[in-house]
Amino acid sequence: MTTTKNARVLSGTYANATGNPDHRRQKHTPAPSDADIAQRLTELVQPAVFAELAYYRQLGLRNRLLNLPVMVSIVLAMIWRHIPGVCELQRLLATERILWTQPTQVSQPALSERFLTFPAELFARVLEAVLARLPARSAARTRPTPAVLARLQTRFAAGYALDGTTLEALFRKLQALQEIPEAPLAGHLGAVCDLVTHLPVKVWYAENPATNDKAFLPALLAWLPTNSLLVFDLGYFAFTFFDSLTAAGSWFVSRLREKTSFTVQAVLMERPQVRDRIVHLGKYRSNPSTHAVRLIEVWVDGARRQYVTNVLDPQRLSVFEVVAVYEQRWHIETAFALVKRLLGLAYLWVGSVNGVQLQVWATWLYYAVLIDLCDDVAEVLQLPLGKISVEMVARGLYHYVQACANGYTGRAAEYFAQEAKLLGIVKRPKKPDGPSVLTQVSLALDPDLTSVSSC
Repeated sequence: MTTTKNARVLSGTYANATGNPDHRRQKHTPAPSDADIAQRLTELVQPAVFAELAYYRQLGLRNRLLNLPVMVSIVLAMIWRHIPGVCELQRLLATERILWTQPTQVSQPALSERFLTFPAELFARVLEAVLARLPARSAARTRPTPAVLARLQTRFAAGYALDGTTLEALFRKLQALQEIPEAPLAGHLGAVCDLVTHLPVKVWYAENPATNDKAFLPALLAWLPTNSLLVFDLGYFAFTFFDSLTAAGSWFVSRLREKTSFTVQAVLMERPQVRDRIVHLGKYRSNPSTHAVRLIEVWVDGARRQYVTNVLDPQRLSVFEVVAVYEQRWHIETAFALVKRLLGLAYLWVGSVNGVQLQVWATWLYYAVLIDLCDDVAEVLQLPLGKISVEMVARGLYHYVQACANGYTGRAAEYFAQEAKLLGIVKRPKKPDGPSVLTQVSLALDPDLTSVSSC
């Protein structure tokens, strides 16, 4: 039996089972166009595209068939409509209007070449312009905001989650890549998402996949608004980064790295399961931190969790709020999972750095528009945005298109609210194995509490 199985593996019978599932197209035909996403993309993206035409000409680029408006529309369509390849895109472009682009006849080699050479910088500028518009749309909506985040909005200019990720290996279809012993990775991303709106706010790309997350910190510090609250994991743990944030008038919440030495300056709270102290990090180091931080320790599920923050005043950020804010960090993890798995950023179209960047910027652009739609759904249902499943909204667009074909005339947000149960639009509450982290922290702070309000 084992011999037969090994023979099948060697013969390629199990090639699909042993390969990278992200490198297999799950769809072979494009998804149908839906009016709501098309309208959102046209309303939000088209003005940003046409605003860049002067810069497009400044770069010396000719007004050819595959110009900036056409390229942005077709790359967005590849992501939004799951177009499986350039050949299918060529057929679609010849026969359909794609967003603001009329049917256009181009050759497949010309289209492929354009992906390799079109300046990705223009896509990055369009993304930046669109991301600047979306917060105002979110602020105008009336859906409820979780209590902890609502309180933070009154104390900080903004709240952000920071993280990084390495992109997948490039396909080895190009001759230049086939000659390399191992398929190269496609680069490294850093991103910041808003804790309240879940919108991406800033995205950075590095060609070298071995880039350390901290390499993006100078650009982050140059951009970060004063009085912002930043949440990040141990990948960014560095005394110099902590001091830079404090000196710039910004704030952070993170975890404490194991075996980090410190000197206690003051004790703010001392209880059996909660400890809150002001400390100086780097007791035995030659380069200790310059500014003091709060070290918060809570015992959860029988283990100690340690958090650090430069918000020294417990009235401005309580122990419970520190833990609750750190729990919100997972929004950035979810964002990376969605853009890579749901929107296909794990499936890279071409082997050039330029082509990878086109896909990166366009994927984040479509993700932001998808979050805008989810926010609309949350408003109709009067639920916090975090209760809406982005994945099920994205997958439900197919059913919305079918409903429209059968006579439905409402907006997508109204349709998803109406069919929320059928389509799984509202996230199902997880069955806890025991009290949540926040419940345990709240009970440790006040044993008389019997429940904890949602954060």
